[in-house]
Amino acid sequence: MPHPGTGNNGGTTDGTSDPTEGNVAYGRKPFKRSKSHFADRITADGRDGWPVEAGRYRLVVSRACPWASRAVISRRLLGLEDALSLAITDPIQDDRSWRFTLDPGGRDPVLGIRFLSEAYDAREKDYPGGVSVPAVVDVPSGQLVTNDFQQLTLDFATEWTALHRPGAPDLYPEPLREEIDIVMAGVYRDVNNGVYRAGFATGQSEYDAAFRDLFRRLDLLSERLRDRRYLVGDTLTEADIRLFTTLVRFDAVYHGHFKCNRFKLAEDPVLWAYAKDLFQTPGFGDTVDFHHIKHHYYRVHTGINPTGIVPAGPDLSGWLTPHHREELGGRPFGDGTPPGPVPPAEEVPPSGRPEHLLTGSGPAPAPRPPETGPGAPAVRS
Repeated sequence: MPHPGTGNNGGTTDGTSDPTEGNVAYGRKPFKRSKSHFADRITADGRDGWPVEAGRYRLVVSRACPWASRAVISRRLLGLEDALSLAITDPIQDDRSWRFTLDPGGRDPVLGIRFLSEAYDAREKDYPGGVSVPAVVDVPSGQLVTNDFQQLTLDFATEWTALHRPGAPDLYPEPLREEIDIVMAGVYRDVNNGVYRAGFATGQSEYDAAFRDLFRRLDLLSERLRDRRYLVGDTLTEADIRLFTTLVRFDAVYHGHFKCNRFKLAEDPVLWAYAKDLFQTPGFGDTVDFHHIKHHYYRVHTGINPTGIVPAGPDLSGWLTPHHREELGGRPFGDGTPPGPVPPAEEVPPSGRPEHLLTGSGPAPAPRPPETGPGAPAVRS
């Protein structure tokens, strides 16, 4: 997945590499977030030709990517694990896109492909964009269905209801949708997208504007959350998922790597407690792999971290400390219930969890195959 917003800022999907592109371009060319090229929707009525159907589709994600992590959290909260299988890519990609080198033989066991670009090519050969996650692939045809990261989780909440688990929360309640949309728009523009605008800025004024917008929005969110447990209403919604996936990466990568350093998340008492509350809620923290996150950002963005050195910190044990947000009331799952245990095959390895990764150490992801070069596609992450 090219980073949302970097456009086709990386290697090509056929394995060749444009010397003006690739990861060395991060921080050296203007930042622009690309729109999802494949915006088909999987709906209950199948109006785009893709009906909701248990077992038909496969969700391809990187645990490093905040945009893909939204889909992983939503899928788990709604209990779609049995209906929608999950493929997890290596956090390090090469010029041919996200790769399945974590799987036996380097191939996804369901789709039988080595690179996500193969599913893109099956849908549209040589399309003029990057290969992004999250991506939903039609298993029978092997074709990409959608890479629309903005719409995908909303459809999980509203179109996939027949396949939700008993007790699944309503993550996009109709009476609150207008307010949720307004909150999400600000979070997307200034926070989700803002950290990338700062991190990939090519000039001081561009960086300064992104930095200012980011921390102005974080200040507003901190004030909003001071006396309320969740962003909208008294239950978890899509808005909380979208903010969480940036906050959980903030101190580990955005504060230093993207120069978003007015303060650390852990230095804002409200946002830190809010993020810890979510992290400790089933469906959130149990999907987070800090090892994948750190190795992806610091090793892939060679334009802004040419040495590829992955920092040892920060200490992640604070994610497991008390947050006291329950004192504000609220009902995390509304009239529903928490999700059950993580399926064993989808558990985050010990190397990526705070209780094991207190200083950011741990084994490196699978090494690049020797035939690949140092460049990688711009990936939506």
